[in-house]
Amino acid sequence: MEERLQKILSARGVASRRKAEEMIRAGRVTVNGTVALLGASADPDTDRILVDGRPLPAGQKNVYILLHKPRGYVTTLSDEKGRPNAAQLVADCGVRVYPVGRLDMDSEGLLLFTNDGEFANALAHPRHEVEKTYRVWASGYAPGSEKRLERPIVLDGYAIRPPKVQVVKIQKDQAEFLVTIHEGRNRQVRRMCQAAGMRCTRLVRIREGSLTLGDLPRGKWRYLTEAEVNALR
Repeated sequence: MEERLQKILSARGVASRRKAEEMIRAGRVTVNGTVALLGASADPDTDRILVDGRPLPAGQKNVYILLHKPRGYVTTLSDEKGRPNAAQLVADCGVRVYPVGRLDMDSEGLLLFTNDGEFANALAHPRHEVEKTYRVWASGYAPGSEKRLERPIVLDGYAIRPPKVQVVKIQKDQAEFLVTIHEGRNRQVRRMCQAAGMRCTRLVRIREGSLTLGDLPRGKWRYLTEAEVNALR
């Protein structure tokens, strides 16, 4: 059955769908000896699809992983500065997997990995508005800061929905919150704190959709159960 090339490459674990599109644009993918164009379709069972002159890897079982990402690890699969990569922490899962969304280098907590490109694309797409909850430590607190944190603001030209903010602890100008957002703009929670007159000093993602971080130790990972995967779908 014919499918879009980027979907095929993603399903075979070659790259995420977005990266696969870049590979197609760069002329790195051929179908039956012809350089493929973005938007082209093929049948992986009958067509000869090559990436950089090499056949696609055989189909493999889909894997879904929850990692407790520590601070100090980047989420991108390669880093020009040679910084530690979160993918290195799940390399022993036996297959090549890709992160679903991102956590910046200074942030910690729940980060999903999978080799199921369709699953990753659907979960990360803004239209699904998967709720994410963060435990946030901030300095510069003043009375009313939590109300300012709850205000909808514009980030990157996009008006975010009002977050849910729960105060956990306040000690002088130091505060701890639980913040739930619906989007995933770049460094969103940190920028929200800045807009509220505070500085985020620590950030841990503890929930994404129906998944929770629980007591999984930092730097460790586990497989999602079938029920957890189905709930996310």
